[in-house]
Amino acid sequence: MKIAVIGAKGLPAKQGGIEHHCEEIYSRIVEQGHSVDLFARSSYTDSIALHHYDVKGVRVVSLPCLNLKGMDALLSSALGAIASSGTRYDIIHFHAIGPALFSWLPRITTKAKIVVTCHGLDWQRAKWSKASSYLIRLGERAAVRFADEIIVVSEDLRSYFKQTYGRETLYIPNAPSSLGESEPKFSTGTSLGLNQGRYIVFLGRLVPEKCPDLLIKAFQKLQPQGWKLALVGGNSDTAQFTSQLTDMAANNKDIVFTGELRGARLAEIIRGAGLFVLPSELEGLPLALLEAMQEGIPVLASDIPVHKQLITKERGMLFRVGDVDSCVRSLDWAIHHPKELAVMAGNAQEYVHAYYNWDEITTKTLKLYATLCTSANTQEPIVQDFIQNTQGLTLDAAKVPALPK
Repeated sequence: MKIAVIGAKGLPAKQGGIEHHCEEIYSRIVEQGHSVDLFARSSYTDSIALHHYDVKGVRVVSLPCLNLKGMDALLSSALGAIASSGTRYDIIHFHAIGPALFSWLPRITTKAKIVVTCHGLDWQRAKWSKASSYLIRLGERAAVRFADEIIVVSEDLRSYFKQTYGRETLYIPNAPSSLGESEPKFSTGTSLGLNQGRYIVFLGRLVPEKCPDLLIKAFQKLQPQGWKLALVGGNSDTAQFTSQLTDMAANNKDIVFTGELRGARLAEIIRGAGLFVLPSELEGLPLALLEAMQEGIPVLASDIPVHKQLITKERGMLFRVGDVDSCVRSLDWAIHHPKELAVMAGNAQEYVHAYYNWDEITTKTLKLYATLCTSANTQEPIVQDFIQNTQGLTLDAAKVPALPK
């Protein structure tokens, strides 16, 4: 099969769940004899000209686009949709609902089967303006209308599409990446002033919906003796929010901002943590949380539906989303019950190894591709129908229905 991929920023994966997802799955698909073209953004590849290169057998096509907040994502997706329409592909796979706004184009111009993976309801993210949220929401509607199949990465997202649109979707989760080798002497951690097993780690983009500010407030309120808080990650069009975080922690030497870490340095900081905390109010299926569970690190997370899917009382701890005091109580208990946490971490590690595996995910995805390629085209896309179905969509993002709980 010949496959086009649209929506990922690019490869190799640096920061971002979609990029890690694409690197893991499409490198395996190429190994099985298929051809994959991934259309990337010039803002990610640092190239202003159209060119291509290979990453683990995947042909990455860098598309020139504007390096403006939100615009590079939309423009690169539009260009990717146009480019994929000019080449004969068997499958055109859009990752994320924003890029799916352009799924109608190859649907009406090619015989390729269209797949959309929803990694989360991106229009709910705080960084987007009302206009951007509106366009992303239109992408969701387009996916429902034009995709031959929609993949969702959590059971909660499957319920959302069924309840909101009456649309059946296919649940194929993400899986954690292998962190590889790390420095046994803990040199990176030492340089950051951290002691093994005596720090809490947050890993993710420093964006409002992941609530690192809540974790900072809880840590400052608890003031756990001998413990530090390490926040690992960079901003994502959220420089002002990141600045607010550093101002919050300016007078606390026990709060460390590491910036983005990769490879052995990232593996070292995750493996050295005494507790991993993810306080998000919005997630698709958090790879960072899965990676911590895979490594046997005790986990604490907010009680949003997708975290409840991963964490039971046997596998970790949950606190009330958005509740600083609830987070403080959970942190305090965790710090003073290391033996109980170790049991939970072992259970979580076994669970992730059993149910979240990239080889199995690749097999399920290829099976879907093969099924679509052998099926008859039963739905003729009508652009006018899509326009009529989106006329009532409000521009006010606050009025867009929230993810069902």
